[in-house]
Amino acid sequence: MGGGKIFQPSNKIRLTNVSIVRLRKGGKRFEVACYKNKVTEWRTGVEKDIDEVLQIHQVYTNVSKGEVAKADVLQKCFKTDDADKVINEILMKGEQQVSDKERHHQLDNMFRDIATVVVEMCINPNTQQQYTVTMVEKAMSDIHYSVNANRSAKQQALDVIKQLQEQGTIPIRRAQMRVRVVLSAKDGKRIKKSITDLISSLEDEEHGEEHEYTCLIDPGKFRELTELVGRETKGAGEVVFLNSMELKENDSTPM
Repeated sequence: MGGGKIFQPSNKIRLTNVSIVRLRKGGKRFEVACYKNKVTEWRTGVEKDIDEVLQIHQVYTNVSKGEVAKADVLQKCFKTDDADKVINEILMKGEQQVSDKERHHQLDNMFRDIATVVVEMCINPNTQQQYTVTMVEKAMSDIHYSVNANRSAKQQALDVIKQLQEQGTIPIRRAQMRVRVVLSAKDGKRIKKSITDLISSLEDEEHGEEHEYTCLIDPGKFRELTELVGRETKGAGEVVFLNSMELKENDSTPM
């Protein structure tokens, strides 16, 4: 028999592409092993599949040593021994263990993602043009915006827009939404006044068997408009979203 090495199984996890999320509860430490970059996506709702987040569907007291949390300990600390419920609580409330270099890289990426969303949502009201991502990033730096890795880019973009407006760092406002309202001729005449009270401007209207109004509307008024049309037409009317920018497709005027 040849003198080969004897294979000895180990329950230790190889820390390759692993992100550990840790939560202290009931005086004890609990951990789950996740794929890098997936925890934030889970917390913000981008990722819905738990199997894409967890490397191993297990609750540990120490991931690197492979020490699994016992059911009675989970019951005592979490008031349940349901691993799925415990894992979800750890993922949502725990602290993600990342190196300073990784954390800095994540925050830099999130900073740019937030700026990109702001660009997509807003215009310079003086020029009716979009800002560049670089210009928004500079404005965010000027107001010393602090990124929160546990909130989505869209949520934080709304915060940035509000702060930029309040501090007057740059002229900025949410881009108007272009919508088309389609109604029967009877309903069109009856509720046109109510519609025009909600919109910013009426770009076009067509009259026939149906009345169609192409409008610009503040994003905050969109739900109110759809509810008005649905209520007054008993569901027969329709509000169609066209785009979120009042810029014309052939508008190439520089900022």
